[in-house]
Amino acid sequence: MLRFNRYQHLKQITQKCVSSIYVKTDKCTPLFLSRTFALTELRKSWCSTHSLLGDKNIILMGPPGAGKTTVGKIIGQKLGRCVIDVDDDILEKTWNMSVSEKLQDVGNEQFLEEEGKAVLNFSASGSVISLTGSNPMHDASMWHLKKNGIIVYLDVPLMDIISRLKLMKINRIVGQNSGTSMKELLKFRKQYYKKWYDARVLCESGASPEVIADKVLNEVKRYQDVDSETFISTRHVYPKDCEQKLSTKFFSEAVIEGLASDGGLFVPEKEFPKLSCGEWKNLVGATYVERAQILLERCIHPADIPAARLGEMIETAYGENFACSKIAPVRHLSGNQFILELFHGPTGSFKDLSLQLMPHIFAHCIPPSCNYMILVATSGDTGSAVLNGFSRLSKNEKQRIAVITFFPENGVSDFQKAQIVGSQRENAWAVGVKSDFDFCQTAIKRIFKDSDFTGFLTVEYGTILSSANSINWGRLLPQVVYHASAYLDLVSQGFISFGSPVDVCIPTGNFGNILAAVYAKMMGIPIRKFICASNQNHVLTDFIKTGHYDLRERKLAQTFSPSIDILKSSNLERHLHLMANKDGQLMTKLFNQLENHHHFQIEKILVEKLQQDFVADWCSEGECLAAINSTYNASGYILDPHTAVAKVVADRMQDKTCPVIVSSTAHYSKFAPAIMQALKIKEINQTSSSQLYLLGSYNALPPLHEALLERTKQQEKMEYQVCSADINALKSHVEKLIQNQLIGRFSE
Repeated sequence: MLRFNRYQHLKQITQKCVSSIYVKTDKCTPLFLSRTFALTELRKSWCSTHSLLGDKNIILMGPPGAGKTTVGKIIGQKLGRCVIDVDDDILEKTWNMSVSEKLQDVGNEQFLEEEGKAVLNFSASGSVISLTGSNPMHDASMWHLKKNGIIVYLDVPLMDIISRLKLMKINRIVGQNSGTSMKELLKFRKQYYKKWYDARVLCESGASPEVIADKVLNEVKRYQDVDSETFISTRHVYPKDCEQKLSTKFFSEAVIEGLASDGGLFVPEKEFPKLSCGEWKNLVGATYVERAQILLERCIHPADIPAARLGEMIETAYGENFACSKIAPVRHLSGNQFILELFHGPTGSFKDLSLQLMPHIFAHCIPPSCNYMILVATSGDTGSAVLNGFSRLSKNEKQRIAVITFFPENGVSDFQKAQIVGSQRENAWAVGVKSDFDFCQTAIKRIFKDSDFTGFLTVEYGTILSSANSINWGRLLPQVVYHASAYLDLVSQGFISFGSPVDVCIPTGNFGNILAAVYAKMMGIPIRKFICASNQNHVLTDFIKTGHYDLRERKLAQTFSPSIDILKSSNLERHLHLMANKDGQLMTKLFNQLENHHHFQIEKILVEKLQQDFVADWCSEGECLAAINSTYNASGYILDPHTAVAKVVADRMQDKTCPVIVSSTAHYSKFAPAIMQALKIKEINQTSSSQLYLLGSYNALPPLHEALLERTKQQEKMEYQVCSADINALKSHVEKLIQNQLIGRFSE
């Protein structure tokens, strides 16, 4: 490696750098910054700023009719605090007239200014304040209030609000002009509410003010308790001595570090947050973006990402770069089978659903002045998705965050390779490896665990390594949303009522997608069975049936579904850890045994526990092609090979007593030769664009993916690097590309 050998004498410094980060500023001035210290200090600062102890206010915000005044009085009584209603106690006393009279007197625009001025002249401490429905539309007054309190948004279903306003005989609110309906105006106002709130309370239809008040207090408590939501390694062993310190991480740290230092994967220390039936019902009519924000707010503490900032990220991630406004629509295929279409993102695979969001989360979480290199192993789809996602960051963010994708040189489809290589940007590179995905993934894990090498990169180049595979919690978490959203769509479309069970069938290789469905169930989605669908590399199917994970004498087969051509399934460790009641010692034993002896066997009680929720089977290459052909002939719908694998297994394993949602993980355009073979189209030996145009002439569903079609039109072939199946070769590429990144940054 370039300069690594001479680094050995710096080992003592490296050990100190476990908590210290060497950063080169734009002036190449050395700066030591403690990553742990920086994150801790940021969190302490947040806590002191937002602590509700002492003179801080609880501020209730929501539309007119949300019940702010009534709920505020109950909270005030519970806490022994002064209760202030902005309408009654500030505006009417300031104006000496009723709010309705003032609105009629000055009109909408002037009313907002007059209202804002009155609030700006008001101050309080240690109180419960109920805002008006229009307060959030005046920026200056909201900043004034926010400085000394926490703003809690009472998110009440729109139709409930309209019903309440009718009962209250309110037929006009601030901002409502002739020709504008109450419903339209209330929808319009939501943009202001989401700009200001610190915590959200989902108010169920028919919930009493007392119930809402308790939920507000619970949210306030969560908001205050910044240390309540921590993460542990799957190989974490709880100390026997209660005085020993637990090795826990905050969400931000788990995202930044990617892989735990002991080789395990980060998981929440406590249980997943669970929504009530009523809260889920509130989301039935919501958009994908709205569902994502509410679910992710429950899983990410506002000390890590404030709600308003999280909302901005989600809207950016699931915006115009998705071809379908529904983001992840559900389509009825036939009988009791439904297709969850996860391929409408810019690179045409389910990886976009997380990798359009994860880079923004990562960029937000990293401490100031730290540089990061993201290492990613891909079996096909992750590569282009991660390169695309990180290339969409701002210019400043791209100067601090770069990404390298390692892919099996001969283990992805021609289109996938062209897509990966063509997605390279100034901060995003692709490296082909003369081996398979399992080698790439294992090599990256070993690089992360090599403290000599990571310390060298930190000291020499001021760069820290992290990951964006589903081993990274920030990458896995967004996938929970689409499984929940699919169920809600079935309810919305009238196929089921909320509470009715469904099965899910997922083509599975690294276990991340199916694990996200498990987490959706933990949050309250009634999934009955998880059907694990494998191709010829059916190590997971064998494990689920026997409890024996055996890689001995098993060679990776290249199939029509390359994204699940995986033998070492990383995320399985997270699920086993969950089933084994967070037994980190057992996980260490099992996965060390897998590493050293290439197999492990779990106890019978764990096998039975696994089989309560999971069933599995595998699909041959011939069956895969036959499923593509028969589905097209029966319904005019073209499945990609991975989805075909899932359909074959769903047909075989599902008992048809409830709906089954089959995850369609990629668009068929990425696998045109296999599709043409399945449909018995003879003109296979054509250019990629010709193949796609030919498939497009069939007028099948789904239609051609425009972004993928554009990719085939690109004539210029981008260069990329290739390395041997040697971990030192990968390290050399990492160091070289870090040097390139620094040269590019300092030359600007």
